[in-house]
Amino acid sequence: MAPSWRTEVRALFAWRRVLNRMRAVLRSAVTTFVVLTLTLWLMPGVASTDVLDILGLVVLVAAVGAVLRPLLLVGITALGGWGAMLLGVVAQVAVMVIALELDPAEQISGLPTLVAAAIMAVVVAALLDWMADSGSDDTFVREARRLMRGVRRRAARRAGGPLITFRRPRPGAEPGLLIVQLDGVAEPVLRWAVRAGNLPTLGHWLRTGSHTMRGWHTGLPSTTPASQAGILHGATRQIPGFRWYEKETGKLMVSNRPRDAAIIEKRLSDGNGLLRDGGVSISNAFSGDAVTNLLTVSHAALPGRSARGWAAFMASPYGFTRALVLGVAEVFTELHQARLQRRRNLQPRVSRSGAFLALRPASMLLRDVNVSLMAEQMARGVPAIYCDLVDYDEVAHHAGPARPESMRQLESLDRMLGVLQRLAPEAARNYHLVVLSDHGQSQGATFRQRYGETLDEVTDRLAGPDHAAGPRLPAEEEGKVVPETTAPPAAPLLVVSSGNLSMIYLTRFPRRLHRAAIDHAYPDLIDGLAMHPGVGVVVAQTEEGPVAYGTDGSHRLRDGFVAGSDPLLPYGPSACHDLLRHQSAAHVGDLVVISAVDPVTHEVAAFEELVGSHGGLGGWQTDAVLVHPAGWPVSHVLNGPDAVHRQLVDWLTMLGLRDRDALPPSPPLHVEDLDARLSSSRDG
Repeated sequence: MAPSWRTEVRALFAWRRVLNRMRAVLRSAVTTFVVLTLTLWLMPGVASTDVLDILGLVVLVAAVGAVLRPLLLVGITALGGWGAMLLGVVAQVAVMVIALELDPAEQISGLPTLVAAAIMAVVVAALLDWMADSGSDDTFVREARRLMRGVRRRAARRAGGPLITFRRPRPGAEPGLLIVQLDGVAEPVLRWAVRAGNLPTLGHWLRTGSHTMRGWHTGLPSTTPASQAGILHGATRQIPGFRWYEKETGKLMVSNRPRDAAIIEKRLSDGNGLLRDGGVSISNAFSGDAVTNLLTVSHAALPGRSARGWAAFMASPYGFTRALVLGVAEVFTELHQARLQRRRNLQPRVSRSGAFLALRPASMLLRDVNVSLMAEQMARGVPAIYCDLVDYDEVAHHAGPARPESMRQLESLDRMLGVLQRLAPEAARNYHLVVLSDHGQSQGATFRQRYGETLDEVTDRLAGPDHAAGPRLPAEEEGKVVPETTAPPAAPLLVVSSGNLSMIYLTRFPRRLHRAAIDHAYPDLIDGLAMHPGVGVVVAQTEEGPVAYGTDGSHRLRDGFVAGSDPLLPYGPSACHDLLRHQSAAHVGDLVVISAVDPVTHEVAAFEELVGSHGGLGGWQTDAVLVHPAGWPVSHVLNGPDAVHRQLVDWLTMLGLRDRDALPPSPPLHVEDLDARLSSSRDG
């Protein structure tokens, strides 16, 4: 027993640990001193105070925090979900209010004044910490490491280890797989950013040869739900767009609406999803049959009491409060950037006001929460984690996929990859990192901006006496609003758009119609759409299979026969295969419409009010990216999300994280061939 205690004491008083602890205490004291000085100076009606009074208040704040924060963390953990968010908001303010109330100098009195002073102090503290770290994530990393060490020590105690230990857990040796999705990042955009030197983490991996980058083709539809249905479940064809109409039920399905996502996942899941063997899904549309689901749309719940990473992030002064304060700064940044676009008359552009102003701070908050949740799961030693980071996609929709503000979001995601690498030594496994995107984005002025009317209005005009209509909100925003309890009856022609892909449903007919039946009901519809300058392709079923119609010709998708000018030429060599595969998807529209693409700039005309769009064909929206350890063999042609699913399953099997008996035969792979690991660069 004695040697064990001596080891513990040596671990506790190791000079590096003591130095780091003293540095942290000194920084906290200096920050608190500056914060309190500024707060008392700015507060009206506060008597002048001397340095000793403020130093006494610094000690009081530290003492109250030391007592109260652990209690608040217990309360936040017990509440979980929305309760954790609510208590996380007031936790830091409560510490400061109590300290100011107990101040023997009584420099501030009255509850309203105390609360106002506490809020001001918390905001100033968050800004000072951010500036002290030079805008880096050092403090965030320290908090995440503390969380991970706590998780591992509790796990060790449950496994029969010592009740109290001061030794840091050793890095895990068993392999694990961490898959990070950079939502909406096209392969050309990522490659250009690496070459420009703007992504130091990814750039270092690629330049040192630890990882390699390759593109993969998403096919149609190029949307997050369709790609994740394929990547996580191998079932892309269950999803024809971001939203669609189901004639059997008369319901408009929106894939990012939790109630609809839960229904969709039941159709996707066969129990053999990517994450079935103890994996964790974080911030995804679907679960991949994961055992643990955190912020997953199809499971429609915030992390509960078991997700300590959620509670720790909310309780930490460097977590939720920091993200909230910096998120408000993001709103002002967005207002400034939008004003610059207007003053410079930058084209194409769309409005960046309204709900989008809230999306930027929300995305920033979600990014930090996701990293905290990944850190916790890495400390738990789960075999596989799949997490979607949406920052870039949200900004690129409204700013443009290659605009400076979008590239800054991409740079922040690269920093998060660096954070995960720095956290790797604290993990209970040796995690290998795979980075991928689900689709790209294509830029262009919208259909309405170019032609003065929406596709709904064009269809309504061509339909004659029957009314045509479609959802008003962009597809990705529709699922973020609460749906009406009773949906209004669908118009005779329902136009459902996702980027520059649109599906038109003739809702009065119970089944999908062939062209002859559509021409009988609406003689001018197909030819009128095909002749419109903003429409590149209209696909309809015929007796000879699906046919793509353009202004001056047609293309039979099954046998490739072209009459006149080939309407698919501007969309690249995969267009025929993509459209043919899409025609086999469940609940595809009676007509499928793809906007025109500029042959020079490759810009598209989105049917939604988004300057950066995806969902259809044309431009970079189908050019996704995959970054993986260089020594890993690629045994599949990466054409479509289902192929990416099979490749990831092969890698899981190679790592010993999936049962080979449940898989179809594939070439033998050996874990000894690996030469790149997430933890290859250890940061103490």
